[in-house]
Amino acid sequence: MNPNKTTKGNLKDFKINVKIKLSALWASVTLCMLYGDYFELYVPNKVAGLISGVNILDSPVKLFAASVLLAIPSVMVFLSILLKPKANRILNLLFGFLFAAMMLLIALTSMVPWRMFYVFLAFLESFITILIIGYAWKWPKKQTD
Repeated sequence: MNPNKTTKGNLKDFKINVKIKLSALWASVTLCMLYGDYFELYVPNKVAGLISGVNILDSPVKLFAASVLLAIPSVMVFLSILLKPKANRILNLLFGFLFAAMMLLIALTSMVPWRMFYVFLAFLESFITILIIGYAWKWPKKQTD
């Protein structure tokens, strides 16, 4: 895209830095995860299981591991802006692949009527993380004179 290009209606379009694109995509992944976890509270018997302690995160170690895993997209929002290109590209590729695979697995194993919202969000998160992989893979190279 030409940074000086005008579109229909004389609206100017700007070239967006790859770091900002990656940061925005990680923010979108984070929001999808938050909505999925929030909406899951409406699944029948979910809250009763949380109150009784009968759930997948039934130990301090599991809860801590889940917290670390879910903190990654949130931290990547910031790191995608902060890090130098080489480290930035590597982390975006690594975590992009990890979360794309994880969310596809979750989507494919959650196909029951009360979890279709979760399947939709998991596929959406997979699509977004695949975009992250694409932008990181095609990271612009330096112009040499």
